[in-house]
Amino acid sequence: MRIGIVLGSTRTGRQSHKVARHLERELQKRSVATDLIDLAESPLPILDERAGRHPQLQARVQGLSARLHEADGLVFVTPEYHGSFSGVLKNALDYFWEEFNKKPIGVAAVSAGKLGGINASTQLQHVILSLGAFPLPIKLLVPEVHDAFDESLQVKGEHIERSTTRFLDDYLWFARAIVDAKRAASERAA
Repeated sequence: MRIGIVLGSTRTGRQSHKVARHLERELQKRSVATDLIDLAESPLPILDERAGRHPQLQARVQGLSARLHEADGLVFVTPEYHGSFSGVLKNALDYFWEEFNKKPIGVAAVSAGKLGGINASTQLQHVILSLGAFPLPIKLLVPEVHDAFDESLQVKGEHIERSTTRFLDDYLWFARAIVDAKRAASERAA
């Protein structure tokens, strides 16, 4: 199974990359192939037209489309900005449709405050449903993200470790169930 991790922040001084890297390491420890899609490394212009409908689709958008298609499941990582998920993540999601079809998607949200991005995560789960995908019911919330990791991006407290373990246990069970069901349906149709 291959899991894409979409890092939805491009801001200078961002903190959500710490969670994305942590999830990447933890998935790899479980022998799960990962693809960290950092929107800061592959910025997209403000949406003009969705992938597949644009007459002169940029190579950057085509490359991101291919990476999303290759993923069996996804985890979206976002900071909470003004009570919602990041605009750059919303812009990126708006480019694509088929790439998310019936995929399991987990949400990890971070905040500088004590609530860990709960509002952003809930709103993002609603968007995932609108994408035709399946949101994992639980979320990974990382409050006070500035203090959650050390300089080498290692988790400082047990709470984040326990939360990450539970999140990934549930996510991988959920993702495998969906991926296996999609494969079985595809084999029956063939």
